Amino acid sequence: MKISIIVPTYNSALTLRDTLSSILLQTYKDYEVWIIDGASCDATMDIVHEFEPAFEGRLQYVSERDKGIYDAMNKGIHRATGSIVGILNSDDFYTSDNALETIADAFRSDDKLELTYGDVHYVNDGELQVSVRYYSSRIFRPSLLRWGYMPAHPSCYVLKSVYDDIGDYSLNYKIASDFDMMVRLFHSRGVRYRYIPKDFVTMRTGGISTSSISHRLLITHEDARACRSNGLFSCFPMCCVKYFTKIFEFI
Repeated sequence: MKISIIVPTYNSALTLRDTLSSILLQTYKDYEVWIIDGASCDATMDIVHEFEPAFEGRLQYVSERDKGIYDAMNKGIHRATGSIVGILNSDDFYTSDNALETIADAFRSDDKLELTYGDVHYVNDGELQVSVRYYSSRIFRPSLLRWGYMPAHPSCYVLKSVYDDIGDYSLNYKIASDFDMMVRLFHSRGVRYRYIPKDFVTMRTGGISTSSISHRLLITHEDARACRSNGLFSCFPMCCVKYFTKIFEFI
């Protein structure tokens, strides 16, 4: 059961080595990696070429101008040849060496399963061993989408056939296309899913969605719009509720 790992990159030279090294350390070896680069102007592609021999033919790449990270995700999914697809951002890395093994075991144990997800945690650059926030997906239920809740996107692994059926990540959102995809998967399509209580991915702080108050406001507006666009009632105040519970992620 091959897993396709999509890694969108753009000027990712400072962090990409950690990402690729964590993939190489995985105990599960039936995978392929697609580097989808947005025509980086730093040493990103030099690092890709440096790591290429270690992957023994399992690393593929393309470097060209694109329309942003969601466009890169779509390109990677279209090229994927595995039956399962996951997305690992170029400033993130797997928390443990059996992450892919755990995901593969879940799909092998249930032939009706279409999507798995788990937990992630955040670290500050320079202190990668110190967790500053833990994002647990344990409480997620599809009914919570209208309140702005979603499972941790970097922990989601989806059957390629489901992506083929449901379509691309929308380019009509600046920040919340991943939330829109979750609404389409869980609400519109009603995927059969399983939560795995495991910390899959270590993420660096400083992502665009949390980098400023204006970005938080934008993503909240976009979350509400994604719900309404998919026939799920929501509004800006409802999607703000999630921020009152995020305090527990720092405890």
